[in-house]
Amino acid sequence: MVNKDFFAALADLEHEKGISEAAFIEALSGALASAYKKMYFGDAGNVEVRLNPEKCTIRFYLTQTVVEGDEPQDGEITLEEARLKKKSAKPGDVLSEEFVPKDFSRIAAQTAKQVILQKIHETERDNTLTEFSDKEGELMSGLVRKVDMKNVSIELGKGTIEGLMLPQDQVPGERYEVGDKIKVYVKRVRNGGRNAQVLVSRAAPGLVKRLFEEEVPEIKQGVVLIKSVAREPGHRTKIAIATEDARVDAIGACVGNKGARVNAVVTELGGEKIDIIPWSENPLEFIAKALSPATVVSVTQIDEKAAVAVVPDDKLSLAIGRDGQNARLAARLTGWKIDVKSESAAEKLNLEANAAEETAAETEAGEVSSEE
Repeated sequence: MVNKDFFAALADLEHEKGISEAAFIEALSGALASAYKKMYFGDAGNVEVRLNPEKCTIRFYLTQTVVEGDEPQDGEITLEEARLKKKSAKPGDVLSEEFVPKDFSRIAAQTAKQVILQKIHETERDNTLTEFSDKEGELMSGLVRKVDMKNVSIELGKGTIEGLMLPQDQVPGERYEVGDKIKVYVKRVRNGGRNAQVLVSRAAPGLVKRLFEEEVPEIKQGVVLIKSVAREPGHRTKIAIATEDARVDAIGACVGNKGARVNAVVTELGGEKIDIIPWSENPLEFIAKALSPATVVSVTQIDEKAAVAVVPDDKLSLAIGRDGQNARLAARLTGWKIDVKSESAAEKLNLEANAAEETAAETEAGEVSSEE
């Protein structure tokens, strides 16, 4: 069978979609063979399809394995029947007989269409995985394409890839409209069998980190380091920074001239408040700084990764924050459990503790005296 137009179309697809002709031919051969076997031969034999692009030919063969006995299985033929076709046939031989298929144009067209669409889909999925496999954790610009009741679809890269922003990755109170240009954090590239999904986020702490890297050259150069980020999306973020270069003002670098750099990040985050905290090797000192903007009088370690921070009475609400937000973010930033207390409360606890110790000492002394 000769079909130059058919092979020319495959060559065009290879050029346009980047799918190799060999991959199409392999898939199409199998699909055509399966279609004709199912339609015309059932269990009588296996169909083999050979496509030759150079000669522009498509040939069909029915193949059967010669077996002894009177009850051949699927794809087999008895020795007696085989010798009617080929006198020298013996058990184990595979007879291959060319045939001209019925309704070739109709079945081939339907099968080719299905295979081509499947191959295009598979190639796009593979291209997505290849293109974005090294983009996890990166910042990307996108265009909002679709907004439904829960999810937001965002066009990424050159417009051939779609990112999916799930409800948990959206910022509370932030509205997304079709056509909006936004920056997103590539959270994960997920291969879901037939589909490849690029999951993106506006709520991840990593978004803040990448935005600062974009705005602050010293961070991108590695002169200023981001040690940790704690975030409650849409409300407040604390970011801990450090530098090993004594000549560099790490906080000043992040704030920028007249606050230009940090304000650019705040604007991108829709007005979210950002506290830039100087990191410290001393965990108790780091805790005190993490509770900014509140002033901290002292920090005392009471257990492994647990501490009590004492603040002036009039700064207690500021240290704790609305609904406990400031203290909560400080705990996430430092990785410590922090109990915030006012000076008066701390003094009262100390007095009570001292009184309890004195009582215990007096009791112990009395017991010793009575024993004597």
